[in-house]
Amino acid sequence: MQQLQILLRRSRSRCLLLAFLLLFCFSFLMGCGSKTGGDSGTQEGSDKPRLVLVDVSWDSIKVHNRIVGYILQHGYGYPEPEYLFAETLPALQGMVKGNIDIYMEVWADNIEEAWKEALASGKVKNLGPNFPDAPQGWYVPTYMIEGDAERGLEATAPDLKKISDLPRYWELFKDPEVPSKGRFHNSPPGWNCTSINGVKIKSYGLDKNYNNFVTGSDPALVASMVSAYEKGEPWFGYYWEPTWVMGKLKMTRLEEPDFDDAVWQDESNRACSYPSAQVLIGINSELEKRAPEVVEFLQNYETSLEQNNDFLAYMSDHNNNEKAAAVYFLQKYKDEWHGWVPADVAAKLDQALEEVK
Repeated sequence: MQQLQILLRRSRSRCLLLAFLLLFCFSFLMGCGSKTGGDSGTQEGSDKPRLVLVDVSWDSIKVHNRIVGYILQHGYGYPEPEYLFAETLPALQGMVKGNIDIYMEVWADNIEEAWKEALASGKVKNLGPNFPDAPQGWYVPTYMIEGDAERGLEATAPDLKKISDLPRYWELFKDPEVPSKGRFHNSPPGWNCTSINGVKIKSYGLDKNYNNFVTGSDPALVASMVSAYEKGEPWFGYYWEPTWVMGKLKMTRLEEPDFDDAVWQDESNRACSYPSAQVLIGINSELEKRAPEVVEFLQNYETSLEQNNDFLAYMSDHNNNEKAAAVYFLQKYKDEWHGWVPADVAAKLDQALEEVK
């Protein structure tokens, strides 16, 4: 009898263990088959897909991605997007394949052939410009032309407006290593624009008055500009926008002859302005079916060069925090982005932004 009871207890224990194992396996399989989380592109508590935006190696696109991400999450009720890092061409290929939904800064002129192929495939769509122009050229501090009463700086070159004005002002930019000439601060070795700037100097006849000083790196080029600016001294060199340094410093781009493709194609000349750069918003075409309201919002999305310089300067002052720069933009430029979204979405975003400390 005692042995029978022991056998019965063992049998019940085995049944309970078997039932427990079956329940565990069922629960595990259900979990694996669930349509929440990263596998399906949705997130628990939301029936909307988790979209993928691509971060490339420069700062402005990262801020634009966080602006879009904040609007999607707090205005439209989407899960927080995934921010996937990739270099320029792999990012475009990822968008063609459907691994990337949104590419907020397609510098189309830099990848012209690949961009045209992507559009021709029908798998990618151009939603228009993010900002209207991305200029590059030769700059001087604005206080040299206009003065700066707050800093007690008088205008040292009040008539300096064009490249053609530079020969008579060379002594202001005297090169400490070549004192018989002024110094032009060129970009670093290996950059395409560095050799272009060298050709430009000769084409404009400025090699008689200016030394082509090639800086060792982008930080070195920026440091030379900032150091001169803080001291109120002359500076002359190459740079581009939008960048944080152009957001912090008041610089004037000197006028050149209008861009002329025939001149530009002559690699021994280049005596005209740099071509303006198209900075476009691209999407994977399937997004029109998956999230049509997002596409409508992105079609309305457009910023200015000044706004980009502004939020990049803010980002530089706040530990390079892209999300903080995005919130700064949304708080400061409400009149701008209110026109991108419906009124009910704007109201939700206003409320969310009021809660940001």
